[in-house]
Amino acid sequence: MVDATTAFSGFSVRDVPEARAFYEGVLGVPVTEEHGMLSLQVGGTHVLVYPKGPAHEPASFTVLNFPVPDVDAAVDELTAAGVRFLQYDGVTDERGVNRNGGPLIAWFTDPSGNVLSIVEQGSGPSR
Repeated sequence: MVDATTAFSGFSVRDVPEARAFYEGVLGVPVTEEHGMLSLQVGGTHVLVYPKGPAHEPASFTVLNFPVPDVDAAVDELTAAGVRFLQYDGVTDERGVNRNGGPLIAWFTDPSGNVLSIVEQGSGPSR
């Protein structure tokens, strides 16, 4: 049988050094690297980030959600760091925040185009 207590998730990127600079430098996520792959230390576990180079296709769904105490403050901070927030017609406002009920959440991408989010703590799960 599998050991669910040691399970972890992962996703691909086109360029590992670029991904490391983003996750570690821009988002402040603790990152380790081994065998050309990254391990993001999140939520008491890790997420594997592996290279696919030109074969990489960005995930079309949210691969990682970051709880924050204040979505608007996090949008300001990340925007100042060069992050661009996604716009979804009828869902997000001009800042990229969903204020239409449900969790306060804003989506953005990593340098490889994978979708990430910031979600206000206590406001529910992500899409």
